[in-house]
Amino acid sequence: MSKIIPHLWYDNEAKEAAEFYVSVFPESEITDITTLYDTPSGDCDQVSFTLWGQEFMSISAGPFFTFNPSISFFVHFDKSQDENADEKLVEVWDKLSEGGQALMPLNQYPFSDKYGWIQDKYGVTWQLMLTNSEGEERPTIVPSFLFVGDKCGKAEEAVNFYLSIFNNAQMGNIAHYPAGMEPDKEGSVMFSDFMLESQWFAAMDSGKPHGFDFNEAISFMVKCDSQEEIDNYWNKLSVVPEAEECGWLKDQFGVSWQIVPTEMDEMLRNGTADQINRVTKAFLGMKKFNIAELRRAYNGE
Repeated sequence: MSKIIPHLWYDNEAKEAAEFYVSVFPESEITDITTLYDTPSGDCDQVSFTLWGQEFMSISAGPFFTFNPSISFFVHFDKSQDENADEKLVEVWDKLSEGGQALMPLNQYPFSDKYGWIQDKYGVTWQLMLTNSEGEERPTIVPSFLFVGDKCGKAEEAVNFYLSIFNNAQMGNIAHYPAGMEPDKEGSVMFSDFMLESQWFAAMDSGKPHGFDFNEAISFMVKCDSQEEIDNYWNKLSVVPEAEECGWLKDQFGVSWQIVPTEMDEMLRNGTADQINRVTKAFLGMKKFNIAELRRAYNGE
């Protein structure tokens, strides 16, 4: 199980969207569906699924957040690993295009012989890229942060901050904008990638006008094995008190994280209906998760 997992918030389409993505990407499957009853959003489906080796979680919890390109997902089609990479890219592009829209058309670009940025029919955005790996190979799917507006120019600061917090972390590649590429500022990040807890991410700055910013539609769940670990990440990441709820927090860059106990997955997947309801009621009243209280709720104490 991955330590850090992208989490997608839907109005009521979590299960439908997961089924769609599993039909789009090779080697993909839905691994669990759990219904949480009587939450402030009503009954919510919580869905776990894997796309081409990348774990995801999602929830249907009401029309509160809208997906946007501030967090997208690179999908690498590596010609050095698969002679049919070009054809697979086009096939996935065509499927994601059904009901969606291209943010950057599928075309040849200076950085790739074939690349396109697509927003699917649910609003999630994907950057499909034909690659030919040199050096350390990257995963097929990599979450990517785009720092825009008043966050533009902070990508490198954010990367270094995350590298200082998480274990099994390392810097990958980084390229800065040269002079003469206005509105992108010289020295800001054109592209970078980095690893946290063995999970690869990408980050970029963009000085172009964008009407979006980070929000809770896409967050990152951090699975913790102890209360000490929960406390550590919570204290280092959370800077917006009003965003603290049910294990959620916002960091200094506006990115949302969920700091959750690993064992809560087992409680919600394997518990009886009464146990799941008790645990749900308990965590809905929490800001930072308290493992001891969740255990007591699970055991009916």
